[in-house]
Amino acid sequence: MSLRDLYPIPDIDPCWSIPQEYNALFDWEFDEGRTTLMHLYQKGKDMQWDAVNRIDWSLELDPENPMQMPPEAGGLYGSPIWNRMSEKDRIELTTHAQAWNISQFLQGEQAALLCASKIVTQVPDLDAKFYAATQVMDEARHVEAYKKLLEKFGVAYPMTGPLQELVDQAMRDSRWDMTYLAMQVVIEGLALAAFGTIRDIAQNPLARMVNAYVMEDEARHVAFGRLSLRDFYPQLTEAERNEREEFLVEACWLMRGRMTDAREVYRALGLPEKECIEWAENSEITKLYRTLLFQRIVPIVKDIGLWGPKIRKCYEDMGVMHFADLDPDQLARDDEKAAADFDARKAYVHAVAGAAE
Repeated sequence: MSLRDLYPIPDIDPCWSIPQEYNALFDWEFDEGRTTLMHLYQKGKDMQWDAVNRIDWSLELDPENPMQMPPEAGGLYGSPIWNRMSEKDRIELTTHAQAWNISQFLQGEQAALLCASKIVTQVPDLDAKFYAATQVMDEARHVEAYKKLLEKFGVAYPMTGPLQELVDQAMRDSRWDMTYLAMQVVIEGLALAAFGTIRDIAQNPLARMVNAYVMEDEARHVAFGRLSLRDFYPQLTEAERNEREEFLVEACWLMRGRMTDAREVYRALGLPEKECIEWAENSEITKLYRTLLFQRIVPIVKDIGLWGPKIRKCYEDMGVMHFADLDPDQLARDDEKAAADFDARKAYVHAVAGAAE
């Protein structure tokens, strides 16, 4: 099945071409590499998994609330628009809004697939090439998993304009660290927080399982970017660090404004777009979600050393500075434990079913 056939938006191009200008670098040292990155590379190899076999695709989504999210999690819940809707229209909106959300996960994972392959080619050190190669496989698996999940929704959406803008910058920039910064820090960091919302709040076991297993990998990817940039940024001049901080500020504000803006859904369903956007922008759930989105990014940005006045003011204005004291390593361990818990529950259910037979 082609997901493009499920888009409710007409005339979407079948592909997107981004011209590239950067050098492919070979590392003739073939040394032992940095211990931290080589340990992460080994972990990346050890923790490979098969999306076909690890996920129980016999599970179905709920026909009225696919991921079984709380109704108040929807940006239009309680609005005059929502109150005027029939039950059928509310179900359609819920399905489309959740599919839009998962679609952006899918689109972001394909972007990460291309960015990771760019890192393999462009990064100067062999240890980073090794780990990035495991990430390429991870991202391919994530694209596979989210595609299979979206097929169960029966509707899908293309990449939003703001996400496309950020991906375009990551792919076009000839400096390898900017690809890390845009993808491994901003996009992957936001994705981890968004995945975690579904893993922890949704009641549908399939949706929770897919996101828990993807998060297990993404935590390593963010660690990869953090370790690489933490080594590299002290070597830059103050002007070079300032340039990267300015990029981060712009990228964070850009994604904060559109990670919850499902205008494509309102347009596709014939809803009053301006009224929907205005209500959703000012809803308490949107304000809370926008704050939670940065719980992974803020401590990582602090850790890699891009912690100048502009960055701190940005996060103070967003109301997310309290995340600076979170421990990224502990968050990663929590993600791995959550995935292991899903495996344990699945094994228990199979064992009980086998004993019953």
